[in-house]
This record gives sequence, structure tokens and C-alpha cells, in this order.
Amino acid sequence: MKDIISRKIDEIEEIDKEIVCHVQRSLDNLTKPKGSLGRLEEFAVRYCGARGEEKPSIDKKMIVTFAADHGIAEEGVSAYPREVTAQMVFNFLKGGAGVNVLARHANAEVLVVDIGVDYDFKKEKGLIINKVNRGTGNFAKGSAMSREEALASIECGISVADRLCSEGYQIIGTGEMGIGNTTASSAVISVLGEVHPGEVTGRGTGIEEKAYQKKIKLIEKGIGINKPDPSDPVDVLSKVGGFEIGGIAGLIIGASARRVPVVVDGFISGAGAMIALKLAPKVREYLFFSHLSEEKGHRILFDAIGEKPILDLSLRLGEGTGAALAISLIEAGVKVLKEMATFEEADVSQSNQ
Repeated sequence: MKDIISRKIDEIEEIDKEIVCHVQRSLDNLTKPKGSLGRLEEFAVRYCGARGEEKPSIDKKMIVTFAADHGIAEEGVSAYPREVTAQMVFNFLKGGAGVNVLARHANAEVLVVDIGVDYDFKKEKGLIINKVNRGTGNFAKGSAMSREEALASIECGISVADRLCSEGYQIIGTGEMGIGNTTASSAVISVLGEVHPGEVTGRGTGIEEKAYQKKIKLIEKGIGINKPDPSDPVDVLSKVGGFEIGGIAGLIIGASARRVPVVVDGFISGAGAMIALKLAPKVREYLFFSHLSEEKGHRILFDAIGEKPILDLSLRLGEGTGAALAISLIEAGVKVLKEMATFEEADVSQSNQ
């Protein structure tokens, strides 16, 4: 019997090319020069293809923010202490974080998943508690997690996707929270992209030069000690990753299997997307990459996977903030398709060229 992850990967279908062609013809027949709404038209075509519908809706939108702690944080790689992870979860639940503000702007909801925070939360609306462990190990001293824990984090993401798809959500954005997670993400992208840590490692929460150089050296040390296999994304996740990174990878796989597009947030979410793409290349058709982060490794990630971000706003907050903004633009593209008049309906003459 196949495991949960393999079964989900097998369920991912290629998009319907006929629907894509039909939607493009519909867009070309609207009262505008062909292609004049640029990437908004691209978003409509891609969303329709993923959903398998010619006139789909985007009524139910969710940002999923996975939260987890990181053992590497004990090395001083962040400007903030480890307890901020749990504190920010409470902020999300109260609706006071950046992701909450921008999700409200996009008319989206926020769901927080405790996939590995070193704190015991009580059950609360808007929170799923599914701890793999109380944070990862310090990967500068050994593996961040066991292979079983890496697989469990991916399975957690799949279960969240299944729940949301069953509840009728039509687009899902990724988000994360975890002190130390840019260090783990830099390590993951360094290995999978086969580039030196110094090329992909940024300053995260805004660390100063001494801490920044230490961060690079710690990633080099962790990769050297653990020897993650770039051909095995689960091995990379287990050796130098984080639970929220695995959760995001699983969310992408699970949602893609249900034909629900996923909007990838920033650098950390990008690491999760990279793992998902390595495990299941067909998820590419269901992904929108929301923005180019200020983290310097994000550009390298896009070069490695051959994708183009929607926005470039110098964002570096994470949480799902970029995904919320991009969802608004994707929805705008779909509304153009559904609400704009055709030449015939508006009694407007078409181009004679």
C-alpha cells in the first residue's frame, strides 16, 4: 500500500489545455486590445486551468500560516528570541499581525497551524494544533529532525489542504512563523539549488554583519555535518529544514491534488515550494509565486525553479503577507474574465488587424 504522500502525488492531474485555450479566446474577445491587461490575463488563464472551470469563482480564500520553532535559533541567527514564535501565534489569533491586516484587505481568512512550536496552546478557533515536535534540533550539531518527522510534517500539510478543500476554499495562500526559519530555508535552498550558502543567505529579521557572517558559517557547518542529499528532498528537509517548511510542501501537494491553486508567499514558503516541486513536479501548474522577497536567496530560488514572482515590493515579513496581496491580483484577473463586456455585448467594433 502506498503512503499518504505518494498517493496524493499520484492524484495530481495535468491542467485541462482545452479550458486554457477557451479562456484565452474569451479574454481576447473582451473590449480591449489583446493582451492589454498583461499578467492579469495570465492569472485568469492559469487559475481557470488549475480549477478546470471556464468561469470559476474565488469566494472562499484562506491564508495558512504554519508556525514552528528551530533549534538553530540558539546560535543567535535571529535578531529576536525564540519565544517570539509563540507570541506571534497569539497575535495572529487576535487578528493583529501583518498577515491579518492584508488578509482582511483581500477578504481572506487566516488559519494558524502549530506544527512545531515549543509552547502548549489551548484549542481555539482559527488554530490547528498538530505538533510534529516542540521545534527542530540544532542542525549545526546534527539533523534538524528525523526522516519520520519530515514525512509527518508533509503529511500535516496534506491534511490541512484536504480539510480546506473539503470546506470549499478555492484558493489557498501559504504563510509561516518561526524564529530561525530563514536560516533553515537558506540551507534547504542552498542544497536543492546546489549553490553556496553565502549566495542564498540573507539577513532575515535584520541581523548585523557579525551575526550574518556567523549565520552563513553555521549553514556551511550544518550542511557539512549532515550531508543532505540534493536528490532526496525529504532527506534535505530532515537534515537542515523546518517543520513549517515541510507543512507548506504538503499543503501544496494536497491542494494540487484537489485542483485548488496555492499562492506561495516569500522566501521560507519558497523553500517549501521547492521541496514540493522536487517531490511532485506537476504541482507547478497549481502554483502562483506572490512576490520577490528582500532575502537575496529568493532571486536564486526563482532562477533555479524557472518561475516569475507576481510582485516586487521589497517585502520580507513572511506570515503570508505577500500571498494575501497576490490573491487580490489573481482575483482581479478572474473578475476581468467574468465581468468585462465582449465587443458584441458592448456593440464596440473590433480591431481590423
